[in-house]
Amino acid sequence: MTTTPTQSAPAAATAPSLLATLAGHHYTDPEIFRQEQEKIFERLWFCAVRSADLDKPGAFRTVRIGRESVLITRNRSGALRAFLNICRHRGAQLCTEESGEVRRNLQCPYHAWTYDLDGRLVAAPNLQKMPDVDRTERALVTVPLREWLGYAWVCLADEPPSFEETVIGAAIERLGDTASLDRYRTEGLALGKRLTYDVHANWKLIIENFMECYHCATIHPELTEVLPEFADGFAAQYYVGHGAAFAEEATGFTVDGTEGFGRLPGIEDTQDRRYYAITVRPQVFVNLVPDHVIVHRMFPMAPDRTVVECDWLYLPEVVDSGADVSKSVELFHRVNAQDFDACERTQPAMSSRAYRAGGVLVPSEHHIGAFHRWVTDRLAGEGA
Repeated sequence: MTTTPTQSAPAAATAPSLLATLAGHHYTDPEIFRQEQEKIFERLWFCAVRSADLDKPGAFRTVRIGRESVLITRNRSGALRAFLNICRHRGAQLCTEESGEVRRNLQCPYHAWTYDLDGRLVAAPNLQKMPDVDRTERALVTVPLREWLGYAWVCLADEPPSFEETVIGAAIERLGDTASLDRYRTEGLALGKRLTYDVHANWKLIIENFMECYHCATIHPELTEVLPEFADGFAAQYYVGHGAAFAEEATGFTVDGTEGFGRLPGIEDTQDRRYYAITVRPQVFVNLVPDHVIVHRMFPMAPDRTVVECDWLYLPEVVDSGADVSKSVELFHRVNAQDFDACERTQPAMSSRAYRAGGVLVPSEHHIGAFHRWVTDRLAGEGA
């Protein structure tokens, strides 16, 4: 018999310094993962694709969100549109490739029902002989879409929650205001590098890892050389508005601490030589440094598998010039590899009897407890 999530909220820890984590089966149980798909990923705003990736009308990308395939494309007017990737005739998947480009319309490969880039049914075999068919009524199912930070965010909920409260609100919760993030002008930056990681671990383990730095001194030697305060175990996200200061000898956020690129023009002196991290639940990390921005998007695929896309963003002139960005990319690539390796080492233990009741959080990790409460509240139908 499957234990429901609401029956397994964190129990009391044995010492005041320790808080209990979620029980192990929260990271392995297919039924809990199904509920997370339904009640978290299919009801909240999900960062799906970088807007600039769809650079012309007809460009598209398909994205797995919860249990649905979502098709995002750019229409003839240049606007991004999102639809469920399902033909309205007999339910065949409309686009079977992850990305591509169509010349004029979207056509189902099964029976050739054809839709324009706004989702309206425009043609089908023998459609002229069926004058009673309402082409608008038979249109693709539209998915709400918002653009922010240069990315397309979509929501599968019948009544999407407030984007301002649940997405932009995450920046306010972390930084104290939105202006601190707006100064990086992320929507105007260019993609310098993208790496995709196939992580054999539960999505919650990845979020928990990103939120704390108790592990930093152990597994992140390059990062703590540049951000020495992380060696003390307190992550930047532990404090509202705080950015970790660069080491005195570090001239840039690079793998060897050497100089990167010119400071982004919008940021203030107080943000220079500092690193800020933001978690936008349920699946986005935003990392801010003076000369570039790093964005992680997680795509939970199974209880024990998460695909992570990581983008390194720079000023357009840096990318256009062909400048070597490898030293700044290499720093966080190593951090990613080290973190994901730790998560993959942890995943097998989630099904061990030693972790049946879960583990514990030390004081520098106590803020992760709020994330656990958020998850259990969502699965119980509570909270936003």
